[in-house]
Amino acid sequence: MTDNRHLIEIKEVGKDYLSKDVAVKAIRNMDFFIDDGEFVSIMGQSGSGKSTLLSIIGGLNHPTRGNVFVDTLDIYSLSSEQRADFRSEYIGIIFQSFQLIPYLTVLENVKLPMAITGIKKGKKKEMAMNVLKKVGLQEKVNRLPDQLSGGEQERVAIARAIVNNPPILLADEPTGNLDSETAIEVMNLLKELNDDQTIIMVTHNQDMCAYSSRTIRVKDGECFLY
Repeated sequence: MTDNRHLIEIKEVGKDYLSKDVAVKAIRNMDFFIDDGEFVSIMGQSGSGKSTLLSIIGGLNHPTRGNVFVDTLDIYSLSSEQRADFRSEYIGIIFQSFQLIPYLTVLENVKLPMAITGIKKGKKKEMAMNVLKKVGLQEKVNRLPDQLSGGEQERVAIARAIVNNPPILLADEPTGNLDSETAIEVMNLLKELNDDQTIIMVTHNQDMCAYSSRTIRVKDGECFLY
C-alpha cells in the first residue's frame, strides 16, 4: 500500500524501447510524488523522456519497471479494461496537436469523452456547454475546428479534457503551437482550472513554468526536483 498522503506517486519507474534489437532507455529511473491541487511543470528538451512520463502517468503507456499509484491505486496492476475506466474517471488529457475531429463541431468534439458514459443526451449537452462557457467559446459551439484560431482550438481541447470533471489534468506542450500572447491566455486559463484540478504540464519553455507551483526537470531519462 502506498502512502495515501499523495495523489500521485511514481516509484522507481523506467521505460525501455527496442530500436533495432537494442534497448533504449527513454526513462532510466524516476521517483517522485504529486499532491492533490498542485500545478506541476515537467520541463525538458525534446527526447528527454517528459512526454513518455506523462503518458505513463495517464495510464496510456505501460512502464518497463516500477509502479504508478494514483489515489493509492496501482494503475498498471489493473486490466486494460479497468485502466480505461480509471482514465475515464480520473484523467483529462490536453494533447500537443489539439487532436480535434475536423468534421465535428466544437460542441460535438467536447462531448466525445462522454460517449462511453451513461449520461443522458440532454445532460451531455448541458455539461459541454458549461465547459465551453468556462473557456469563453459559448458563441462558437457550431463551428468546425478549421474555422477557429489556434488559441480557440486549444481552448476546445481544454474543454474536452475537463468536461467529465476529472481530478487530474495532463497537458502535453499546451502552448507549443501558439504565439506568445495566446500562450499567456491559455496559461492563465489553466491557472484558473487549477482551483478544481491537479495539473501536470509538459513543456520545454522555461517561461511557462512560472505559472506552476513546482517544476520537475527531466534530462536523459532522469528527473530532478525543484
